[in-house]
Amino acid sequence: MYEQRASRLAGAVVWTNTPSGAGAGPVLPDGCMDLLWNEGRLLVAGPDTRAYVTQGTPTSWAGVRFYPGTAPALLGVPAHELRDRRVPLADLRPAAEVRRLATQVNAADDPASGLEEVALRWASAAEPPDPLLRRLVTALDAGRPIAATADELGLGARQLHRRSLTSFGYGPKTLARILRLQRALALARAGIPLAETAARSGFADQAHLARDVRELTGTPLSRLLARSG
Repeated sequence: MYEQRASRLAGAVVWTNTPSGAGAGPVLPDGCMDLLWNEGRLLVAGPDTRAYVTQGTPTSWAGVRFYPGTAPALLGVPAHELRDRRVPLADLRPAAEVRRLATQVNAADDPASGLEEVALRWASAAEPPDPLLRRLVTALDAGRPIAATADELGLGARQLHRRSLTSFGYGPKTLARILRLQRALALARAGIPLAETAARSGFADQAHLARDVRELTGTPLSRLLARSG
């Protein structure tokens, strides 16, 4: 069973996923990075460009999902280095620090709350998030054209691409495509007819929506909606 709540860290989400008889579903790309707990271990999920499927026997997970573009400053690593990867936190932080953090998270009332405390401490010690990144995400999530968005932000195309790689793990075109996918899925899951969902999300038509969903998730749209129904 998957559950989530808003975090005390601005823009972040705290979540848990415990095994159920249905098995683990794919984790869909969403433009975010996560700090993860799994059976006592601490890991980091990098930004996905495709659906991620957990292998092996289903186990309990907890996580803090950071607002798009904010995790690299907390972790001290460019997002593109973690693209489509799950890595132990010890690969990114000193081993002694990670052992201490794991002990604290495992001793918390629940792992998700322990992870949230870690994220809050990291954020308090880091520079404030770049407001330009939030403006970029907001514009692309609203379906604004990339070129127009770059002009509004005062960035050249190369500079925008470089900053996007560092913050999101991929260029603005991929980020816009992933955000469009998430908009469409939210509408479709709310019962909006697929033709209207496609139009409102910025797709050329329903067939375009179906192709993009399959390319980004590896699963037909009908199956994704049935799984979430």
